[in-house]
Amino acid sequence: MDTEGLDPQKLIGCPPLMPWQSFAEWIGMGDEPIVVRSWLERGYIPSLKVGRRLMVNVALLTRQLMEQE
Repeated sequence: MDTEGLDPQKLIGCPPLMPWQSFAEWIGMGDEPIVVRSWLERGYIPSLKVGRRLMVNVALLTRQLMEQE
């Protein structure tokens, strides 16, 4: 998984699922949300579709990032 630039410490306190646009803001990528969207489309960030909404699976992402350290 290529998650360059993601700091697991920024994910502390996040809900387990988050809309991808909110996630982009949360990690400081609000000025480049399309980058986060492309990470999701390429499978670099775990996601879950809830209805028509694409959500970031923050709980799984946090675990994956902690395992990399």
